[in-house]
Amino acid sequence: MDSPKPPQYRLNVAGILQRTDGRILICERLREPGSWQFAQGGVDPGETLEEALVREMEEEISLQPGDFLVITRKGPYRYLFGPGRKKKGFDGQEQTYFLTLMTCPETKINVATPHQEFRRTRWIKPEEFDLCWLPDFKREVYRTVLFDFFGVEK
Repeated sequence: MDSPKPPQYRLNVAGILQRTDGRILICERLREPGSWQFAQGGVDPGETLEEALVREMEEEISLQPGDFLVITRKGPYRYLFGPGRKKKGFDGQEQTYFLTLMTCPETKINVATPHQEFRRTRWIKPEEFDLCWLPDFKREVYRTVLFDFFGVEK
């Protein structure tokens, strides 16, 4: 009898952009009003995690290398998309989160990019993040990330 195939996870990075006042940037998904998250995306073949972070920050919020500094990184964190769901052939994501410090003016942040994923952004204190802004399958990872980076218990 065949044993079940283990889930396949796509490598992914997420960037938590923080200002010097401690507030973090969250982004509202373009096609899902009320759904807020950090900038994030898949790691392309041959790309390092750091290269993927730089690319995603540019593709999603228009920041260039030098507009932010990496403070620390943690992970991997894993989640499954849900029963029967796949994305690009994967069952879930294996994410590395990067805490970054913004070093440029806020006016450089722009979500109107060629492959726009977000409608708007806002700055919040880490403890203000509401897990209800996320699909169920992402909530446990965000709960853990908020605790690991900021000591916030949700």
